[in-house]
Amino acid sequence: MPKTEAETSLDAVVREYGRPDCHIGGGEDESPYVPFIENVFIRHVSFDVRSNSYANILWVKKGGVLGRHRHRGPVWACTLEGSWRYLEYDWVARPGSYVHESPGVIHTLVSDDPNGMKTFFWLNGSLEFYDDNDTLLQTLDVFWFIDHYLSYCREHGLKINQKMFV
Repeated sequence: MPKTEAETSLDAVVREYGRPDCHIGGGEDESPYVPFIENVFIRHVSFDVRSNSYANILWVKKGGVLGRHRHRGPVWACTLEGSWRYLEYDWVARPGSYVHESPGVIHTLVSDDPNGMKTFFWLNGSLEFYDDNDTLLQTLDVFWFIDHYLSYCREHGLKINQKMFV
């Protein structure tokens, strides 16, 4: 089918202003699992500073707790391995499960699975961690996650994957 003038114009705009497609392979040579807290690791796969969004794979080994936290933007998740849940809800996410989180609620991620879990998360906005008295302990955003990745790579002499910065 021949291209119309509008399609040609659109193609030119995409070429000039669009971002290239990206592929991050499954190996840790392209993005390592970076220690986060005891028994919890993050494999960063994408950072977008313009929208304060970031994507990663959260790996909780041998079962464990991420901690009480609140998202200030929406979150989308898909469980890859194992299982996890929030203490505040009655569902369990297992491989293939999809979870959407609206901003504002405080919840506590737990994996009771003896083999742990791996879940892909796409997050927008900041992530706030709280203690049991609802005292704010730490706020993480796209810049925190970038620093987490860069610091680890530099400390371990690993090549920084520029494709992750979209």
